Amino acid sequence: MEIYYIKIVESIVAIFVFLAIRIVINRIINKTIIEKVVQKSRTQLVRRAINFILIVVTLIVLMIIWGVKQSELVVFIGSILTIVGVAFFAQWSLLSNITSSIILFFGHSVKIGDTISIMETKDYEIRGEVLNIGLFFTKITLVDTNDEITLPNNIFIIKTIRKVNPTAEVLEIPKNAT
Repeated sequence: MEIYYIKIVESIVAIFVFLAIRIVINRIINKTIIEKVVQKSRTQLVRRAINFILIVVTLIVLMIIWGVKQSELVVFIGSILTIVGVAFFAQWSLLSNITSSIILFFGHSVKIGDTISIMETKDYEIRGEVLNIGLFFTKITLVDTNDEITLPNNIFIIKTIRKVNPTAEVLEIPKNAT
């Protein structure tokens, strides 16, 4: 009977650690929202993705506490990952885009409403205003044509992006001026 008390206490501690980490992460997300003026729907997507990861890790810890053998746990997790891997084999970029969305949320200076220039090649760039940064895609309205394009988040992270000040005018100095 004493063994069950120990497992119950360990489970309660694991749940409290989960809740504490969740509170800390939510505070970090709230701080990021204030600093970067992030869209509410984008915040919810990042919260859901991080909470899902925390729940999975907590469930694994609880299974270990309650005596699921590590070899059985490894087989179970391996089976789940295999199924998920096969399901996402053709869609691996979805996972990459979700990860990129989280990176964009915390570490990128571009926010909704910014005018940006994406350097495709040395001689070609895409210039537009950021409309939305979602879980999978970033939507941009092109400055020249007013067309809307959708760029996958993983590509958005890979490309060189320059913030453009739309109100700044380029002043040309005449060649004869001294």
